[in-house]
Parts: sequence; C-alpha cells; structure tokens
Amino acid sequence: MKESRRHIRIEEDIRRAILEEKARGVPDIEIGEKYGVSFKYIEKIITQEKGINVSNLNRIKKIRYLSPPQFRLENTTVWSFRQRGSWATHSGEYRGNYSPNIPRNIILRYSRPADLVLDMFCGAGTTAIEAKLLGRRCIAYDINEKAVELARENLSFQMNPLVFPGDSIKQYFEPELEVRDARDLSALKNNSIDLICTHPPYANIIQYTNNKLADLSFLDIEDFLEEMRKVAAESLRVLKPGRQCALLIGDTRRKKHIIPLGFRLIDVFLEAGFSLRELIIKRQHNCKTTGFWYDKSIKHNFLLLAHEYLPVFEKPLAGGKQPKIYEENVRFRFSQTKIHQERSIMPLETTTVWVFPAEQKEKYLSHNLIQRYSPNDHYLKFKASWGSKCKESKDHSIVKNKYKLIWINSSFLVEDMGSVVRDYLKELKDLVCRFINVLKVDGFIAIEAQDIRLGNKLIPVAKLIVDELKNEGLWLKEIIVVTGENNSNPMKSKESEDNKVSEYLKISHGYILIYEKRAL
Repeated sequence: MKESRRHIRIEEDIRRAILEEKARGVPDIEIGEKYGVSFKYIEKIITQEKGINVSNLNRIKKIRYLSPPQFRLENTTVWSFRQRGSWATHSGEYRGNYSPNIPRNIILRYSRPADLVLDMFCGAGTTAIEAKLLGRRCIAYDINEKAVELARENLSFQMNPLVFPGDSIKQYFEPELEVRDARDLSALKNNSIDLICTHPPYANIIQYTNNKLADLSFLDIEDFLEEMRKVAAESLRVLKPGRQCALLIGDTRRKKHIIPLGFRLIDVFLEAGFSLRELIIKRQHNCKTTGFWYDKSIKHNFLLLAHEYLPVFEKPLAGGKQPKIYEENVRFRFSQTKIHQERSIMPLETTTVWVFPAEQKEKYLSHNLIQRYSPNDHYLKFKASWGSKCKESKDHSIVKNKYKLIWINSSFLVEDMGSVVRDYLKELKDLVCRFINVLKVDGFIAIEAQDIRLGNKLIPVAKLIVDELKNEGLWLKEIIVVTGENNSNPMKSKESEDNKVSEYLKISHGYILIYEKRAL
C-alpha cells in the first residue's frame, strides 16, 4: 500500500513539474527527455489540467497585423502553405487546428460579405476569426466549453477597416459562439446557412477533452463515422440549396497499412444527400524526410502521411438534374507495356506527396515505384486505353507467382470522361482479379488514378477504385498524391469575392493506390 501511495506521489510530482516547464515555454522534446515521458503523455496531462488540448499555456498573443501580407486565392486542387499563418490572433497552440489560409480561401470563394458561415467544430475559432475579418456573419459551436472560452479570447480584437484592401466589405460582424454538439443543430432553421467551413476531429487520433461520452475524438473509426452521419444530415438540413460545405479530414494508419478515413467520410456526406464539387489536397510540411525517418521509411517500406483531404460538398438545388456517369458501348483495353527504367542514385520519396517536375514525372515515378516495390525488376506494367473497337491484349509469357509489382497506368482519364467511369472500374477490377494470381505474396499492385469533372460535379475516381477493390486478398498499403511543381497561383489576388480565378479549381493532382497481396 505504501509503495502504491509513493508511486502516486511521484506521478503527481512529475505532472506538476511538466506543467511548470510548459508554462515557462520549454519545448516538448526537452521535457520528454528530462522526465522520460512521451509526447502523448504530455498532451494528456495538459488536456486533463486545462480541459483543452493546447501546446502553449501562455496564451497572450500580440497582434502584428490583421490580414496576411501576401495572400493568393488558390486556383488548383493542391493547397500548400509552408507558413501556417499568424495574422490577427491565429496560432498553432490548439492541437490539430488548421491553417487560417484554408477558411480564408473557402470563405472568399464560396460566400459573399454578410453571408452566414457555420463552424460546428470551432476549436480555437480559426474559421470564426476569418469570418470576422472578411465581413461575414458566423455561428461557431464546440462541445468543449474550454475551447469556446479560448475562441472568445481569440476573437476579442478590434477591427480596423483601413488595413483591408477589399472594397466590397462594408460591415463587420462579431461571431456568435456557443457550447453545442455538432450532431444536434436544432437551434438553426432549415436552409438558413450560406456556407459551412469546419475541421472535425480525426477518429481517435488527437483527443480534445476528457469527456469521452460526448467528444467524437475519442471514438474509433466505425463509431466515429456513424456519429458523423448525424453531423452530415444536420449539415444538409441547415445549408441553403446550392451552397457549399467544406471540411478537412485525413487518413490514418493501422498495422502499417492505410485506413482511408478521408474517402469514407466523403461517402458519409454523399449518402446524406450532398454532391461533391471539389476534392482538394492539403499538403503538410511538418513531415521529416531525412535522417532517422528517411532510413525508417526505406527499411520498413512505409510513407509518412503528408496530405489531408478538403472535400467541398454542395447541397443540390431542388429538382436539379444529376449527371450520368455511364455510357453504352465503351470498351477498354489494358495492354502490357515496357517500363523505361533509368538506373539512378536519386533518393526515394518518403512521404505520401510526390512532387515532380512535369517534364520528368514519368522518370521520377518509375524510379520510386520500382525501387520501393520491385527492386529486382520482377514487375509488369499495363496501360489502359479505350475505344469502341478495343481488343483485349494477352501475353502468354506471364508466369504465375513470379512478379513483385503490377503497375496499372490510367493516364488516359481526363476531365471530360466522367461518363465512362463505371465501365472503367469494371474492367479495372477484372484485370486485377485476373492477374492477382501472378503476383507474389507480399507483392504490390500500383494503380494510377485521376479525379475527373462531370458538369458541376467532381468524380473521385481514386475513392471509387478503393470502393471497388474490396478484395480479401488485397490490403491498401498507401494512398500517394502525385503533383507537379509550381501549382500555386502565380498572380497576386485581391481579397474579395471578385478574387475568383475560375468557377472550378484546376485538377492538378493524381493518385497512386498501392495494394499489397496478403497471404490467405
């Protein structure tokens, strides 16, 4: 008994010491080394002590400026912010909050001054701050009263219209903050919200409170998705027809393989009745790709998660027509082709975002896929093509259980081909089923994919492939995003609704889905 009490006293002494160190601004890595504790442990005791998951206990922030010095409205589907953004009262102290560049882009692109913006997972108030700065009305909810208190602190700044270049902003509004559950928006009327911009928690990754009964961040994947169905239904109800709902979500990893949480949450909102307008990739820049992590990535053959999804949904107009994703008499062919592999000592990519020069994409892609997944050259490559008179290509030299990699290239998919997606998915599944037997156990199938647009909707081809290939013999190992350099908008943009480059974003990324063959 005495030993147990002594252990409790030591535990309490360590907790107090860590909190004191945090209050003095000592970095987490130094605290961990000094007391022999993990980052998760530090995070846990701060949340227990303060009722909120923050990294900095000294929350007073001096405002240097109220708007970003060089803001550019994004016009492609890859958003990359090397600097998180620290204007107004924005900071990264609240664990897991997103860059203010995200709500600023969403608000400017999909709303007008004085529109009503909703954020039902407001956290420290990032969206609410941007709504206030941009002359939009805002309602912000969070289930954690401590988070709402922090958001109120962050919103307690005075406006100075002289700092804004946007001539169309004539009036500014104080956001309305309340402690409420995102699954119950009964305080809001049907069709009353102009825009939803929010960042829900990611299933059981970062915990934001100590209230496991109400906090969605404590739920594991299936329970999390089930509760998010309620959020999706309420979001559809309160949003005006024809208006948008944007949210940031990421994938997670279990047993060294990807759980496509982002794609699964997209399904939840589509099943609720939304359509998908855009699927944006938000690139992360806090992933270490050299030294220790580089060696681990190569040795254990895994990639650091470096991307999140920002789907933009739209509530359909009443009586609106749905575009068809099907066309008769379209035939596909998957032809075996050669890989032009140049021996090179170039380093391998170690994150899930591969950025290549456009003119050398094939070279870099080939090097990374083969060196990672088939270094001994035991691979097959198939290239898809289509047409009304396509004939199936056969190669009788293919030997059973010989190959380490099957690479399927579908670069023929372009934006105007939404009508043939179903045929393509069927033929792709048939190809995988036919050739999985020539793949070694623990071998890989790499499938290139490209989202395409059909009318005012986006067809998430990579997500549809993941839905289609639910084969017990395959395990989804990686979802890789491939994009070109210099995808950002080179033109300086004004911060107003006139800042729209085009009605829709340019699709500037593709995917590589890596499947691993499992032993049955």
